[in-house]
Amino acid sequence: MSVGNRVFLQRDLPDPQVMEEFRSLPAANVADTMGRSCALSSEIRLISSPKAPIMVGAALTVKARPGDNLMLHKALDMAGENDVIVVSNDGDRTHSLMGEIMAVYAQHTRKIRGIVLDGPIRDYEELSQLDEMFLYATGSTPGGPYKEGPGEVNVPISIGNIAVEPGDIVLGDRDGVIIIPRLDAAQILAEAKKYAEADAGKVEAAKKGAAKRQWVADTLEKKNVEIIDGKYPR
Repeated sequence: MSVGNRVFLQRDLPDPQVMEEFRSLPAANVADTMGRSCALSSEIRLISSPKAPIMVGAALTVKARPGDNLMLHKALDMAGENDVIVVSNDGDRTHSLMGEIMAVYAQHTRKIRGIVLDGPIRDYEELSQLDEMFLYATGSTPGGPYKEGPGEVNVPISIGNIAVEPGDIVLGDRDGVIIIPRLDAAQILAEAKKYAEADAGKVEAAKKGAAKRQWVADTLEKKNVEIIDGKYPR
């Protein structure tokens, strides 16, 4: 087996019902139930203009050589309608990883849920108008990718400072992307539903002038913050 230059055709997948139930939950609410340590770097942002509010799918992971998209092409040919392709790129920002042709193939032929790139795209004008697929990237550049490899598909990767295993649940909206570990998904879903309901109640209270703010003063007192009734001396 050639480590660093291999493709695994199979992966463990999340429970499809559990995965679909995340579709009604904002990424922020789910992230708050996971210790707020599951979100990809804000550098990775939404490029396309999907009509749906939330992306949920199973991670099909790609470990790419910086600036090279050979294994992304292979992943596109493997991906199905419930998949989100997630591509590591060692932080390279000098070469785009995909453009209009690949994106149109992904959206219209493969009909996948989304693509998350740790790198730029090109053909920004066209990709920004995609309306059926979520596409996240770090920006754009006209510089194209190499197609030489090596690389790997369906192996553990790191992207945006977060570890991703093949088959983890990828949840994204206009705020960004979070990763939900496949084995913990059912527990996280139950907690996130409760959190979202409570959060909605806080929003309504804020609208009606009934927000509970005493916790701010209590926390400052606990942390021994000095409150001074006066101006900063000059």
